[in-house]
Amino acid sequence: MALVGRREGRNFGYGRQLSYAGPQALKDLFAGGHFATVKAHSDRWQAFVRWCRSEDGPGYNDARQIDRQTLQDYAAYLRQQIQQGELCIATAQNRLSSVNRTLAALRGDQDVRIASPSQALGQQRSSVRTHAADGQDHQQVRRVLEALGEQQHERVAAIVLLARATGMRLREAILADLPRIQREAKHFGRINIQDGTKGGRSGASAPRWINANEEVKVALQFARNASPPRSRNLLARGESYAAFLQQTVLPAREVLHEQGLKGFHELRAAYACERYEQLTSHAAPVNGGHCYRIDRDLDQRARQQISLELGHNRIDVVSAYIGGRA
Repeated sequence: MALVGRREGRNFGYGRQLSYAGPQALKDLFAGGHFATVKAHSDRWQAFVRWCRSEDGPGYNDARQIDRQTLQDYAAYLRQQIQQGELCIATAQNRLSSVNRTLAALRGDQDVRIASPSQALGQQRSSVRTHAADGQDHQQVRRVLEALGEQQHERVAAIVLLARATGMRLREAILADLPRIQREAKHFGRINIQDGTKGGRSGASAPRWINANEEVKVALQFARNASPPRSRNLLARGESYAAFLQQTVLPAREVLHEQGLKGFHELRAAYACERYEQLTSHAAPVNGGHCYRIDRDLDQRARQQISLELGHNRIDVVSAYIGGRA
C-alpha cells in the first residue's frame, strides 16, 4: 500500500504534498498496474495542483480542503483557458475527469466531484475538425523556427520539425531515440515511432512505421544537433520530462502563438492533412477536398493508413485531424 499515514490524516494519509498524494492514491486504486492510465491521470492531476498553487487557485496543499466549490472554480479557470485558445475542449474535459478520479482515489468516496465535466465547461467536445490546421504552410513553419532560433529555443524548434515531418506527439518528439531512428532512416528508408507513445503502444508488438523522406531526415539531423551532450533524445542527462516541459517548452509556446501556431498538436494535424493529399491526390476534407464523395474506398484506405501513422489504430479518430465526411 502507498499510504504513509493514518487515513484521516493530511491528504487522507497519502503524504504531505498534494502533488505526491494523488499519484500514490491512483497506484493504490489500480493495484500497481494500468501504468499508462495512472500516468495520464497523474499528469492531469499535476495540472490541477499547479492551478491550486497559482495566483488564481486557492493555495491548497491538502486534499481534505478541496470541496465542490474548489472544483467549480477550477472548471471556470479551464473555461477561460478554452476561450483564450490555450486549451481544447477535450483536454479540459479530460483534466476534470482525472481530478474526479484522483479525488475519489484519495478520499475513498465520490462525495466531491464534478458530475458532468461537459456541463461544467459549458461546451461539448467535438471529434471532427472543422477548421484548417495551423502549420500546413511550410513558410509559416520556417518563420516559427527562425523565431525560436532567435531566442535560443533550439530543442523546441526540433520538436516543431519532428511533429510537422512525422506527426509525432509532443511527448514522442521529446523522448524519441534519435540515434536509433536515424539508423532506421538510413538502412530501411522509414522510422518506427516507439518512444513516449500513449497507451502502452510501444515495442515490436505495436510497430508504427513512417516513411523517411528528405523532410524527415532533415528534422532528425536538426534534432540530433539540438540534443544535449551524451543524450539520445531532447532531454539533457538528469533532466526530467516534467522539468523540460515547465522550464523550456512552456515559455516557448508564446513564440508559437506570435507566429499564428496554436500548439504542437496543430502540426500533427498538418502532417495528417498533407499525408491525406499524398495518399488520395485530393485535399483533406477540412481543406475543402471531397474525395469521400468521389471515391469512398480510397478515402477509407487513406484514413486507415493515417490512423496507423498517428498511432491511434482507430479510423474514426482521424476526423479530428483531417475533417469528417459531410
